[in-house]
Amino acid sequence: MIGRRSWRPARLLMCLSLVFLTVTAAGCEHLFGPAERPAAPEPLPAPRPLDPAAAGWVAHLGEADLQLWNDPVFRRQFTQSYLAETPVEPKVAPEERETMQQVISFMGSDKIDAAVDLLQKQNNGSATAVFDYTLGNLYIQKEQPDKAIAAYQIAVTKHPSYLRAWRNMAMIYVRQHDFAKALPVLTKVVTLGGGDASIYGIMGFGYLSLDNSLAAESAYRQAILLDPGTIDWKRGLASCLFKQARYADAAALCGQLISEQPHRGELWLIQANAFIGLAQPLRAAENYELVDHLGQATADNLYMLGDLYINAGVLELAAGAYMRALDKNPEGKCDRAITAAKVLAARGLVVETKQLIEHIEKVKGNQLEIAQRKDLLKLRARLALAEGSGDEEARVLEEIVSVDPLDGEALIQLGQHCNRVGQPEKAVLYYERAESIEKYEADAKVRHAQLLVGQAKYTDALPLLRRAQQVKPRDSVQQYLEQIERFAKAH
Repeated sequence: MIGRRSWRPARLLMCLSLVFLTVTAAGCEHLFGPAERPAAPEPLPAPRPLDPAAAGWVAHLGEADLQLWNDPVFRRQFTQSYLAETPVEPKVAPEERETMQQVISFMGSDKIDAAVDLLQKQNNGSATAVFDYTLGNLYIQKEQPDKAIAAYQIAVTKHPSYLRAWRNMAMIYVRQHDFAKALPVLTKVVTLGGGDASIYGIMGFGYLSLDNSLAAESAYRQAILLDPGTIDWKRGLASCLFKQARYADAAALCGQLISEQPHRGELWLIQANAFIGLAQPLRAAENYELVDHLGQATADNLYMLGDLYINAGVLELAAGAYMRALDKNPEGKCDRAITAAKVLAARGLVVETKQLIEHIEKVKGNQLEIAQRKDLLKLRARLALAEGSGDEEARVLEEIVSVDPLDGEALIQLGQHCNRVGQPEKAVLYYERAESIEKYEADAKVRHAQLLVGQAKYTDALPLLRRAQQVKPRDSVQQYLEQIERFAKAH
């Protein structure tokens, strides 16, 4: 059986609920009026009267129950329930209001300096925090953010719950991209009840900037809860998921955002990065192609597209992506395109490599640096060799040497070409020129020694191989040297 004192709070709550319903009904009459009152809902079944015997306590309200109101603890708690939360605005004394009116009149006439002087004169240690807050706002208008922050800090020291001062201070830090200082202030704004969607969204961006993706995710989710229509919060959440390597979640969220706003290229790119994280390069390539179709692709995007095609083994499409990248930014660097041409050549795509080389030369023309021009010429020589066009290879190599007489690699390749076509004397001349270049001495001497071995001049080849080992020791050359020494002794 329920004791009398155990049911007193329940009875009190019922009484308070009846009072609340009565006040609410009166409030609705005030808000809507006779003409604007909402349509009456369908009538509910008539309430059944409560059986006092079944309730066990309704018939027993007596003098003992009223003693609850005499309990000082209960009276204090009940009174506090009607009090508002801690005020977020400081009080202003009557004489301070007169000062504020003068300040406002100065602000209305664009006499900001006069307003600042007046506040500074009237602002003593015990003055209202509103003076400091107003000073901060005036300093913002004067584009003096550091002074504004100092004024806001004084304001919140005087009145710790001064929400507007905390918020303005946070916005200055955000504007300065100082999120390490902004985030604690933004957190204070939230604890004071000022956490709207914008505040949470800015916190998400700040935490993401500081690589705290978990906190950023929480902030963005709160911003989305309060303002689900702003896509920037969802995009920030997708970035958080991506940074946490939750690629499947990021791709799925981006898919939802893309369905809402398919014209936003950055959404396709975020999803493409998620696909790359999921090891799905062709799906990522589709996204990059769509961004290019929207006209929003940059040169870097198209270079990435070419890289994706190479990694996915779709080499035939890679050259076209790199050429589009060059067209997108003709004044930019072409190092990535040249590197791509080398990769295509190494994969044996002669036609595509030629197309890319010709496009680089067409777009860049005289803007090519000497090193870049040499790289392209060497690629042409390699392609000529692959096609069996020895004359074209020699012509290109000679052009390289004419551009840079100290290109030892081209000299060695020319020596090899001359040796292949039966011109050993001319090959030796090229090898000797390359041997005089410190960087290529060892390789040139080995090639020279191989030519002499081919002519059965083993004794003449040995000094070249020994010198090559002194300059650049290698196991393969050492084994070759020992073989030639045995041949020389046998002959």
